[in-house]
Amino acid sequence: MNEYPSKTLQEAVEAISSLPGVGARSALRLALHLLRQPKENVRHFAESVAALADDIHYCSVCSMVSDGELCSICSDASRDRSIICVVESVRDVLSIEATGQYRGIYHVLGGIISPIDGVGPSELTIGRLVERVKEVDGKVEVILALSGDVEGETTSFYIYRQIEPYGPKVSTLARGLGFGDDLEYADALTLGRSITNRHPFKP
Repeated sequence: MNEYPSKTLQEAVEAISSLPGVGARSALRLALHLLRQPKENVRHFAESVAALADDIHYCSVCSMVSDGELCSICSDASRDRSIICVVESVRDVLSIEATGQYRGIYHVLGGIISPIDGVGPSELTIGRLVERVKEVDGKVEVILALSGDVEGETTSFYIYRQIEPYGPKVSTLARGLGFGDDLEYADALTLGRSITNRHPFKP
């Protein structure tokens, strides 16, 4: 890309444009914005991003991002451990937490079953979820809070078949959410009501 006057600037633009939803023009605008900032601000920005690779951990219980072995939710003694909300990603945990209407704990799958994308059950944390249900002899409610598209429904059905022999109560979100809706784009009121008014999962 010969139009860049600096190889350093070019590399910064290429790095920024690798982020989802950021094109080359937006990346150039952001890079030039950083150039106008005080050096200490840019260094702090770069160090904060680098810390994502070096300092972020995944909770040993639920797979939520954490600064230590346990995330802040799993280590919170006030949370209701009789309810496990199963979600696709960290973003979904943040969306549900923003509603203020859920006080249970979580299990982050790290994706959903999608054969087209080469994602099968073994690539997700489903096995660990089954172990969590077994550890409490099924005395738990599992909320399948996955998206309402085909992949989400397939994943919910697969999980249900894996945990059903151990006797947990299995529920799913009330469909105030439209078919195919992603949790991360639902408004807090709709998502909160979907959790509060959840109903038994029917395979």
